[in-house]
Amino acid sequence: MTFGVVVFPGSNCDHDAFHAISRNLTWDGERCEAKFLWHAEESVGDADAVILPGGFSFGDYLRCGAIGKFSPVMRAVKRFADSGGLVIGICNGFQILVETGLLPGALVRNRGLRFVCKSVALRAGTQASPFTSEIEPGRTLQIPVAHGDGCYYADERTLDELEAEDRVAFRYVDNPNGSLRDIAGILNRQRNVLGMMPHPERATETLMGSTDGLAVFQSMAAAIACRTPLVR
Repeated sequence: MTFGVVVFPGSNCDHDAFHAISRNLTWDGERCEAKFLWHAEESVGDADAVILPGGFSFGDYLRCGAIGKFSPVMRAVKRFADSGGLVIGICNGFQILVETGLLPGALVRNRGLRFVCKSVALRAGTQASPFTSEIEPGRTLQIPVAHGDGCYYADERTLDELEAEDRVAFRYVDNPNGSLRDIAGILNRQRNVLGMMPHPERATETLMGSTDGLAVFQSMAAAIACRTPLVR
């Protein structure tokens, strides 16, 4: 089981994601694999899932994720997602997903205009997704955030659609950035693309203070194990 980790110029959580998958994630007794995908690549290769990591792709010039969306690999990621492949965008990866239109809404400056870096409490907004299926109902996850532009914003119609279609994947227990309706992560309509601002890859071993982030990746591994092979 292989997770592709996209590397953009300016990514700084790519090695965190690589470590979380290759060292800490197992499925059916076997360790999962991770491989890096450089932003100029035009295919995700044999990846079973794709991670868009956090960081400051292209220095976040113009707007967070605004340049990263033009990288050739994003065309491959879109094809992969359109074919049913699992894609998770974390922090800057979430910002890139909304810039590309794979997810609705926008990530804007935090309430208070300050960078927030701390562990926060999350709850899964739904169990009906390949990213949350292994999270017990009502469980609170301790996962860190680290962002200056993490406030989720969308118009009321979009917010209502997300609620009605059960596409709010995660909510903050104590909202750190002013995100509307306490949204910390959302799904696309097909439910195979997730964007979230908190960093599950930074909560995958006890040395990090929490292993709660593993539940997200274990859910993905469970979904990969159950599905039919993708047509590439």
